Amino acid sequence: MECIIIDDEATARSVIAHLCSQVKSLEVVEEFSSAIEAIKFLNKNEIDLIFLDIHMPNFTGFDFIETLKEPPKIILTTSDKNFAFEAFEYDCVLDYLLKPVTLPRFLKAIKKVEKRHSQSIKKETEVNTQDHLYVNINRRLVKIEYNKIYLIEAKGDYVIIKTEKENYTVHTTLKKIIEKLPRSLFLKIHRSFVINYTRIIDIEDNSVLINKDVVPISRSLRPELMKKINLL
Repeated sequence: MECIIIDDEATARSVIAHLCSQVKSLEVVEEFSSAIEAIKFLNKNEIDLIFLDIHMPNFTGFDFIETLKEPPKIILTTSDKNFAFEAFEYDCVLDYLLKPVTLPRFLKAIKKVEKRHSQSIKKETEVNTQDHLYVNINRRLVKIEYNKIYLIEAKGDYVIIKTEKENYTVHTTLKKIIEKLPRSLFLKIHRSFVINYTRIIDIEDNSVLINKDVVPISRSLRPELMKKINLL
């Protein structure tokens, strides 16, 4: 899971980053001392988890959550135990960590996140029973068969769906399109890329070659890819 850390204190960010390094399934992609900068990042990128401080100058953690239309999973980090009740009013908040955060307590929080993550994947798998989807291209609904897609790339508020014959630019998010895709064919391997892993030509270091595109693999997502491929 790819995550970001938002805390105005550098020491606090370092502690959370160190704890994350102890968990193979976590990859810290960015750290922010300002919630405003984090919002700018999230407008262009999708991540799985946010470690969020509650008390920050001019902009509280709750203010930050209110700005997000589709917030990812969030673990709140704070020295103040008085906001726990308010915190769990938000469905996206999975845990509330009091500073200083210990490794055992941190791992307990991550287990909650992984459980929710697994439940989401299971739900997506149950929903995806069709062999195609329709996309809106210039007011036309165009049918695209799943097995014709080899790569989907996020570009800000758009995604590019790549097939061997044509590429389609659609106004949506990677998160929304992942919900439509069958897990039997597709896998997110980077915060900006989803691939049809049955179309991989080769894998080298931290990238895959698929058709003519070289696609990066996130450290935290590589183990899931290796489980999917039929490795001799």
